[in-house]
Amino acid sequence: MVKSVRELEVGDFLNAGLTVAEANQLYRLLRDILSQCLSDTDNDNQPSLIWRHLVTRKLLKPSFPHSLHHLLYHSVYHSAFNTQHASLPLYWFPSLDNSKRTNLGRFMETHAPQLLGPSYKDPISSYRLFHNFSLYWSLLLKELSVSFVEPPKCILDTSDPSRHGGTWLPGSVLNIADCCLQPSSHPHKPDDSLAIVWRDEAFHDSEVNRITLKQLREQVMMVAKAIDATFSKGDAIAIDMQMTANAVIIYLAIVLAGCAVVSIADSFAPKEIATRLRVSKAKGIFTQDFIARGGRKFPLYSRVIEAAACKVIVLPVLGDDVGVQLREQDLSWKGFISSANQTQNSRSDYYYPSYQSVDSVTNILFSSGTTGDPKAIPWTQLAPIRSAADGWAAIDVQAGDVYCWPTNLGWVMGPTVLYQCFLLGATLALYHGSPQGRNFGKFVQDAGVTILGTVPSLVKTWKNTNCMEGLDWTKIKTFCSTGETSNVDDDLWLSSKAYYSPIVELCGGTELASSYIAGSPLQPQAFGAFSTASMTTGFVIFDENGVPYVLRRHGDIIRRTVDGYIVVQGRADDTMNLGGIKTSSVEIERVCDRAEECILETAAVGVASTNGGPEQLVIFVVLKKGYNSTAETLKMKFTKAIQSNLNPLFKVTLVKIVPEFPRTSSNKILRRVLRDQMKHELSVQSRL
Repeated sequence: MVKSVRELEVGDFLNAGLTVAEANQLYRLLRDILSQCLSDTDNDNQPSLIWRHLVTRKLLKPSFPHSLHHLLYHSVYHSAFNTQHASLPLYWFPSLDNSKRTNLGRFMETHAPQLLGPSYKDPISSYRLFHNFSLYWSLLLKELSVSFVEPPKCILDTSDPSRHGGTWLPGSVLNIADCCLQPSSHPHKPDDSLAIVWRDEAFHDSEVNRITLKQLREQVMMVAKAIDATFSKGDAIAIDMQMTANAVIIYLAIVLAGCAVVSIADSFAPKEIATRLRVSKAKGIFTQDFIARGGRKFPLYSRVIEAAACKVIVLPVLGDDVGVQLREQDLSWKGFISSANQTQNSRSDYYYPSYQSVDSVTNILFSSGTTGDPKAIPWTQLAPIRSAADGWAAIDVQAGDVYCWPTNLGWVMGPTVLYQCFLLGATLALYHGSPQGRNFGKFVQDAGVTILGTVPSLVKTWKNTNCMEGLDWTKIKTFCSTGETSNVDDDLWLSSKAYYSPIVELCGGTELASSYIAGSPLQPQAFGAFSTASMTTGFVIFDENGVPYVLRRHGDIIRRTVDGYIVVQGRADDTMNLGGIKTSSVEIERVCDRAEECILETAAVGVASTNGGPEQLVIFVVLKKGYNSTAETLKMKFTKAIQSNLNPLFKVTLVKIVPEFPRTSSNKILRRVLRDQMKHELSVQSRL
């Protein structure tokens, strides 16, 4: 049983891994904080006040063992973890001074006094009042590096009833890639500013490579010329590559040339590549000869040509020459670029962008494709503006930031991060290799990353392998997380690596080009929770009968806490009915993950009995490397933990220990596959 913070002794800190000197010093400082907090008559607020003192004074060092951070967090918030329906434990708190230096805080200080009058106090206390202000978009456009050749007639035209939701920025003409590449005074984005920093994993001890905005523009224009010489305006052109500096250059060049990018993740099999090429009617595809990851080379060109009848342009993963034999109709990267020299435009270094209506399609992305054929999701030029606005408000991306998010142009976060950087004046940080090991963490350190995006499964890998030990991540001002529900203890580990910088949770969709619920730099944050709807966004929570609690039909199961925070509990298809009570897989997994030290991760599914009756709760388990346990032992521990923390009526029917979970290409657990597997096993057993 975890002690309360007032019961902790020096010995507890020693047992958590501190030296005698560290333990004595921390104990003395903690007693001082507890004495100060005794004068606070609001007992409910005392845990937050104690934690805020610990974090603000930077007493919990990143170098301390995670067991120490875990001990203090759970001891400070002892009552919250042992009381049903308690407020969520808060770990990060905005200060008034810092709030006024955020994008949104500065924006509010400038505009809110005039717009809200005497109701406005400061960015923190007036945030909710300002949240849905109607003139937000007209003012926000001036904060982004967006320039129109033809300005919009208005922000939103609702005069046409056939256009559900109206028409945004009607009549406007621009090229969003050109907006990314041109210098601007606000945001501060001069020609000599760093646009991209990158490193190949094979050269982890080398200096970080750097590309200025001017250099990026020149390279993009060179590639756009070659695209002009090979394709026609409006053509759909696919990219199936790692998210490298060259991939980003190609992406921007396709858009600059007036074509549409077809985004394909580099992990897809030939059949999946072929489906996306067919659906998008792609006229060509850029790819690599191999994928370099984790010190190994994996064929990519061979997968692409198995899927593609169209022209393929092939880049070498290393060196100047491709390492594969090309088909007759395909081009090497060098051969493709040289074609630009044969065009009439080659006499000038400048390439004139193809300016188009704001509603022209510049990118075709796809749903994850976990059920049936993938759904094509076209992005118009509005999507990058929405993405940049989200980064500006929720993540607080500013000029001069170094922003890293290991992802791929085939997933929504790839184009999202690209536009958030280049439309806000930040530097895009790219690691050419696997993000799962220490060399990625060293790149984060060496590149001076200030914003680091993650997915929860990646954070779990870092924490469980202890691969980031000894690295300095204290320049990181903000972490971000999306794609899966977060694990509180994993997030505690991550945030502690930068003296408890906030983790901004984001939940949205490819079709939105943004989030609909998020964290905010103007609100206190709780691990694994969202504090607000995104700026100017409204949403409705439905109960299990489809009746609104509070309109966006997104399919996430969310819970609003007593203090107004929002916790995502998984997708609607990841629910089960246990004895007439609906619950989510994620809710059960959170309890089971903490039930035994040997557990790496769990996946909970409900399986209908072959003879009818209520669903049976089955827990799949992956054990940590070097640990052993039995299914029967874990079944007893899981049942006890679930009955103690969730519902005394819930009971685990079966535990299966497996080496790994089936996952989508974006690393989400395929519980549907596990459920179908278990149904099959039970069906076979029933016939024996």
